[in-house]
Amino acid sequence: MKVKVALIQESPVFFNKEKTLQKVASLTQKYTKEGCQLIVFPESFVPGYPRGFTFGATIGKRTEEGKELYNHYFQNSVCLEGADLEFLEKLAKDCNAYLVLGITEKTNENGSLYCSMVYFSPTHGLLGVHRKIKPTGTERIVWAEAAGESLVTFKTPIGKLGGLICWENYMPLARMAMYQKKVELYIAPTADSRPEWTASMQHIALEGRCFVLACNQFYTKSMYPEAYQRLVANEDEEICPGGSLIVSPSGKIIEGPLFGKAGALVAELDLDEIHQGNLDFDVVGHYARDDIFNLQINGQPEMFDETDDDL
Repeated sequence: MKVKVALIQESPVFFNKEKTLQKVASLTQKYTKEGCQLIVFPESFVPGYPRGFTFGATIGKRTEEGKELYNHYFQNSVCLEGADLEFLEKLAKDCNAYLVLGITEKTNENGSLYCSMVYFSPTHGLLGVHRKIKPTGTERIVWAEAAGESLVTFKTPIGKLGGLICWENYMPLARMAMYQKKVELYIAPTADSRPEWTASMQHIALEGRCFVLACNQFYTKSMYPEAYQRLVANEDEEICPGGSLIVSPSGKIIEGPLFGKAGALVAELDLDEIHQGNLDFDVVGHYARDDIFNLQINGQPEMFDETDDDL
């Protein structure tokens, strides 16, 4: 079976949810018209990854200015209830495509924000949400962490979808949580634009015998709104040069890495390559050694099967 995918390496309309959602819609429409069945956006694309921001927080002190900035970030974050949800579900349905979008998510459960990856189906709407289980470094100032219930996977007509966000991909047991579900399209939205990230994505593809779709933003300092320019004064002009790439189950790079410009990576993937690769290595099959190793993941849900006729 073959599936055509598009990874969107673009910049958001920074800290503006409504305009960024419109950009998501425009780009999704563009690439689904070209026959893409799965559209992937980077980490916290809506309303933007807050690279270089401190939110006025140091150990033992938070500034009023930082709290005001956090509130603005909060107000422009995505709520998966009401209008935001309806907009994205309608987009996936109208475009007849699967949509995986990196967002900063606010909920009605509490006042915390989450770095989330949301999965939308053209037929079933919101399939589920993966919330980052461990924000990296000072991301912990603004993003709470999730637990095992967030390690979601989905069986769909275009393949088994799952994945992790940014440096979660350096957590071996988190990766294994995905492999145990036999993920075929492993989605890795990120804000990491280092050349070393490429090697990590190749390793994951080889280790999991899956296609890896690693999607990053392209962002320069001049793209920040003028009001925020001083907050990133010490950053390089090219704040995030990108580095999106698509890797095969044999660890070979199919497309990318794309550095230094906005754009999209489009590829047709043959899922039979996964089964071919399992001949010599199957991380949860003949290479698992269940007689020695046992991984128990607390709270991880069963794979949601969209192909179940009873749904």
